[in-house]
Parts: sequence; structure tokens; C-alpha cells
Amino acid sequence: MQKEEKLNITKEKLLDATFGLMEEQDDPLNVTSRQIAERAGTKPSMINYCFGSRENLIYQTFQKQYMGFLKEKKVAKLIASDLEPKELLKKLHYVVAKCLVENPKFTKAITSYVLFTRDLTQESFSYPYVKKHYAGRKTDKECRLIAYELSAMMQLIIFRKEEIKAGFGIDLDKDKELKKYIGMRVDLLLN
Repeated sequence: MQKEEKLNITKEKLLDATFGLMEEQDDPLNVTSRQIAERAGTKPSMINYCFGSRENLIYQTFQKQYMGFLKEKKVAKLIASDLEPKELLKKLHYVVAKCLVENPKFTKAITSYVLFTRDLTQESFSYPYVKKHYAGRKTDKECRLIAYELSAMMQLIIFRKEEIKAGFGIDLDKDKELKKYIGMRVDLLLN
């Protein structure tokens, strides 16, 4: 077996172990590198070697689950549709938001990583649609920033959904209110 193939197997074992532990714990922040490595049958140092940090491993575990949502025929059909970019962004962000709402443990575990540590040079899934919406009226950097603002604010709002409900009366657990919030955010940033 080649070194790269072994590394990919180790990465998958770490992702699977992380997912299992996240599901089992009441507080996902209690999932330790040692627990993950033990379940994956590897050394804790492999987490940093493969993912750079425990936080990035947890984020990548969520991303893997989220990609499952995107591969559903309904979402693939949506991406292939001829909707205007702004409307498509509303629908796609709703899918992401719904995934975050339905997975509060992951939302809790990844929010600080997404807001404070994630590499901002990596292109977000929103960027191509933001760029298409502005059609040259904004620079690439401006479009990337707008895409980041869309995802970062959504992440924060959903992380604080209980406080949002108490303070503003918006119940993000209800699909209709979640769609309304997403629409409002997209409209605000994509004028």
C-alpha cells in the first residue's frame, strides 16, 4: 500500500471516529484528541499531521457530513438550475443553515474555528454565485469578503439561535423563519 493511500485511510478513520464521538457526547467540546485517536486506532499526533489541529478535524468532519447534503439530488438539481445567483444563494444558504440547525453539536464545536481560525484564502461555496451576481461591478476581493460575511454571520446567528429567539423573537428552528432570515441576510449583502 502506498504512503498516500495509508494517509487517506487514516484520515477517514479519524473523520469517522470524530463523527461517532461527537454524536455520543452531550458537549462536543469535551471530545479530546486522545479519544479520537484511540477510536481511530492511531496516535494523537496523526490528528495534527493529517488535519493541522483537532478543531480543523472537527470542522472537516462537519464538512464531510454537509457535503452529503449537497450531493442529494434536490440540491444538485438546485445548483444546476437557471435561478438568478441571488435566489440560488438564498436556497443554498438555507440548506447550510438547516444543516447547522439540525446538528447543534457540530455547530457548537466548529463556530469558533469558522469565525476565528479558518483559512480565509480558501474559496467559499458562496463566492462563485456572489461574483456572478455582481458581474464585474465588484472586485474579486470584495466578492470574497461578501461571501465570507454571508457564511460567518449565518454561523454566528445559528450558534446563538436561542438568544436570537429570546431577544428578537426569531425561531430559527422553524423552516419559515429560517428561510426569512436567510433571505434577509442575502438581500442585505447583495444589493
